[in-house]
Amino acid sequence: MTSPAPHPFTVGFDLDMTLIDSRPGIKATYEALSAETGTWIDAAEAVTRLGPPLDEELANWFPEERIAEMADRYREIYPAYAIEPSPAMRGAREAVEAVRALGGRAIVVTAKHEPNARLHLTHLGIEPDAVVGWLWAEAKAVALREYGARVYVGDHVGDVRGARTAGALSVAVPTGPCPAPELLEAGADVVLADLTELPAWLAEYVGTQLPAAVAQEA
Repeated sequence: MTSPAPHPFTVGFDLDMTLIDSRPGIKATYEALSAETGTWIDAAEAVTRLGPPLDEELANWFPEERIAEMADRYREIYPAYAIEPSPAMRGAREAVEAVRALGGRAIVVTAKHEPNARLHLTHLGIEPDAVVGWLWAEAKAVALREYGARVYVGDHVGDVRGARTAGALSVAVPTGPCPAPELLEAGADVVLADLTELPAWLAEYVGTQLPAAVAQEA
């Protein structure tokens, strides 16, 4: 990862169930993989556990020695099944645009295979300033620190841990598998109902808390 240019205000976003509802596409991909391999995968149940790396889910259906092979095949067929049926989450485009409108930079940091993450964003017309894939939970702090993110927005307790490890403010939305109480218990600083509430919250943060944080660092 090359070091990005310094920027006064960066907000990071998770992808699955934060910016996009990837459940329809992931379900279709699991069903295709199941049909191709002859191995039963309960795709409807699998999409209730989105967030952790793909290998963790595949371990429920394949023996350990086949997981790497199946993960490669899943990622290979994913574009054909998953991109078209997966919509943006409510308020996703507006949330990214709100960061820019306030003079900030928006990045996406996700555990998803990075090329497939980019396909989703391009298809939906969501244009972050950077996309970093293959990072989960605490490992997300690598990219968040690299880009100097002050805020990280996600739907999973793993996203909360990533934000806290990076020293960023954890803003959580209970639009994925983790309800609000679980996100708060994990250490989320702020829990919003969904991304439609982010622009107003962000405007207040930039106008009040951000100047104080910058002054403390100076």
